[in-house]
Amino acid sequence: MTTIPIGVTVNGEDHEFADELTVRELLTRLDLPCQGVAIAVDGAVFPKSAWDTPVGRGWNIEVLTAVQGG
Repeated sequence: MTTIPIGVTVNGEDHEFADELTVRELLTRLDLPCQGVAIAVDGAVFPKSAWDTPVGRGWNIEVLTAVQGG
């Protein structure tokens, strides 16, 4: 049985993963912060309560950080 890689785009960069992973695991593998960020999947807010959901093939994920300023 052949495993099909999971291809996703994160912040405009394409990535492939051989095994299933959650959104939280994706952040860890890509050395992205899990605190102080918001996630959007295909342009829609992806709530933190759903970060243990497996990443879907072809997802376009944006990791957004809050910026303070005035």
